[in-house]
This record gives sequence, C-alpha cells and structure tokens, in this order.
Amino acid sequence: MTGSSEVCISGTSTDPVFRAGEALRAESGRVLAEYREKAAMVTELQLDGSAREEANARLIEFASGRLTEYLSAADRVLNATAAGAPATRLLVRALRRIQGSVLRTVEELRESGTSARISHAAQALDALLGAYLDAETSVLLPALADLPGADVPVLANDLRTLLDGGELDRAEVLDVREIPHGTRHPRIFGRYARLAPGESFVLVNNHDPKPLRREFTAAHGEDFTWEYAESGPEKWRVRIGRAAVPA
Repeated sequence: MTGSSEVCISGTSTDPVFRAGEALRAESGRVLAEYREKAAMVTELQLDGSAREEANARLIEFASGRLTEYLSAADRVLNATAAGAPATRLLVRALRRIQGSVLRTVEELRESGTSARISHAAQALDALLGAYLDAETSVLLPALADLPGADVPVLANDLRTLLDGGELDRAEVLDVREIPHGTRHPRIFGRYARLAPGESFVLVNNHDPKPLRREFTAAHGEDFTWEYAESGPEKWRVRIGRAAVPA
C-alpha cells in the first residue's frame, strides 16, 4: 500500500482548526504575559531613580508598540471577520468598545507625567487588557470556529503575517457566486479587513447585495465606500473600499 493520509479528529491536536485556535490563544497569552511582566516592575517593585525611570519607559514602549500592534492586527483579522455575521456582530461591537478603552488607557499611560500616575494607568490597563483578551480567547475564537465562512487557520496565518510586519494578500476581485450563501459575508468582511485606507476591491455577486450594504453600515458606519460598477440582471459588481484618511 502506497501513500498516506492524515486523519483529523475535530477538537483534537490533529484538527487544523483546533491547532490554529491554540496558536491564536498562545499569541494573546504571550502579549498579556509580557505586559504583566513589565507592569509588575512599575506597580509592585519599589524602584527608585534611574531604575524606576527605565521600568516606566519599557512599559510605555511595550504598550505603545507590541501591545497596540497586536490589538490592531486582531481587529483587522478576527473582529473584522466576525463583524460580517449577524450571530457575532454584537460581540464584535462589545469587543471594540473594550478595545477602545484599552487604547485610551495606553494613551493615558503615555501621557502620565509622574511615577504614581504611570502606576495607576498600568493597573487600569492590566484589568482592561485582561478582560479584552479573555473575551477574545474564550468567546470570540470559539464563535469564529463555528462561523460558516470563517477559516480559522487562514485567520491565524493572517494575524501572524501582520505581527511579523508583513502584508496580507489583496485580491482585486472577490467573486462569491460559487460560495454558499451562508458563508459569503464573513469572507467579504475578511477581504475588507485587508484593505488599507483608500484601497478597494470588486465584489462580484449574482444578486444585488443590499443586505450586505446594511451590514457594512452597521459594522463600519461611514468608514467604507460602495460604488456599483454593474447592476444585473444576472451579475452585480460593486467596488467596496475603505475610506481614505483625511489629509
């Protein structure tokens, strides 16, 4: 007998979705552990002088750099995909509110002028970040694994690519006519998440995607653009873009 095949059992280490989910959990766990290690130097140890200043600087650098980069990448890859499905849209709204609070506290940390204020902001950030990452790993990731059209291994690779400083592949045209209806919208939102401000892609569909436009408005407000290039009767082409940042 020649050749071999790998047997994948759902929910075990042989399951690609399970492995990808574990990789995503490990990444968020590393971010939280690194933050808490640096925060402890500021909030728990009685450092003085240059040692205290150095600990403060390292914490601010991490929060402004790696932590903020992780939140941005997770929002582009994970939240944006889940925002495209009614079952997870409210969850994403809640996560983005918490994420906004995290980012505002990072800014507060950066602007703190005294060690006491830095310590206070660091403690607040610890609580917010812990809540956000716990919801991401315990609620969002299982929801994505069950969401039709969401490919968790692809999402894990996309997140890793962004964190490594790479760029995501950006297909100019997304033709969803052969994709089952229940799986289309997460794919489309995932494609939108890859856009930089001012970029766009063409969606090809076999019906007028007016319900999709309502979902985009609910998820992104005025941050997207929508322009019909072809309007039936058998094929619709819509250019969907991410609004450019004002100069």
